Amino acid sequence: MSGSTDRMPRLLALVPYLLARPGIRVDEAAHDFDVTPKQLRKDLELLWMCGLPGYGPGDLIDLSFEGDTIVVTHDAGMNRPLRLTGGEATALLVALRALGETPGVVDGDAVRRSIAKIESAAGQAQPAGVVVGGGLREGKKTAQNREEVAGALRDGRAMRIRYYTASKDQITERTVDPMRLLIVQSVGYLEAWCRRAEGVRLFRLDRIDDLTVLDEPSRPPAHAHPTDISEGVFRERPDQREAVLVLDPDARWVAEYYPCEELDELDGGRLRIRMRYADQSWMVRLVLGLGGEALVESPADLASDVGRRAADAVARARHLPSTCDH
Repeated sequence: MSGSTDRMPRLLALVPYLLARPGIRVDEAAHDFDVTPKQLRKDLELLWMCGLPGYGPGDLIDLSFEGDTIVVTHDAGMNRPLRLTGGEATALLVALRALGETPGVVDGDAVRRSIAKIESAAGQAQPAGVVVGGGLREGKKTAQNREEVAGALRDGRAMRIRYYTASKDQITERTVDPMRLLIVQSVGYLEAWCRRAEGVRLFRLDRIDDLTVLDEPSRPPAHAHPTDISEGVFRERPDQREAVLVLDPDARWVAEYYPCEELDELDGGRLRIRMRYADQSWMVRLVLGLGGEALVESPADLASDVGRRAADAVARARHLPSTCDH
């Protein structure tokens, strides 16, 4: 999966990355950039057509493929690694400090040396909030949740949270035993044993509406193992269905907020995506909430349900002055 707002920084970073690793395998490079090999090949095809104004044969980026390996033979001047912005440096510092405060996870001295180097390179920048990807700034409530979760982990305390589950459009109260704090693709998560679900769960920090650190100790059961996130946070489940949507430019945020796969860039800035879902009524509400800025291409029954619900809403509103003439 790859968000459109993540692609430009990745493209700019790819050439210096490949120059430093001549002959690297496609799958290894894809793993380092947290994308699929298919997406990385699409990025390389686009890079092949990038270069200096004039676009003569000696100006475009040139790549050489031998089997599944890549070599940059001409960089068109794109040979300098990107510098961290102040916000990006802060996000990295947050992650490192969270690691450093978790006993026994990493080499504390190495973390402290890394923090010192990043602070020096960033010029002691202190931006407000944390950039968490796509230019989005971490909200005050999310930052507060992160600090309280880190404190509960440090002190070994259980927590009570009120959590919004987007896929079910539900708010639930849960008591959890924190296990670790994760930052995956610039999004913060609490991994914890959920007593309500009797299993390990990941909770997005920005979807925790309320949080209370309890006096009782955190005691995840011995069989509570950390989640394997090597292939991303979200995994396909047999009970999930698949929808193909076409998003207008103003609705492209859906591809960043929900787990999905981008399929095609279309004319006029539109985007075709594939999105998995478990609850049909939730998916209908999501599409209707986009106010005509999303088109359901498949499945047919989802498109039918959206059309029927929209028609029912118009029928119920016909007595209103704004609709009675239509």
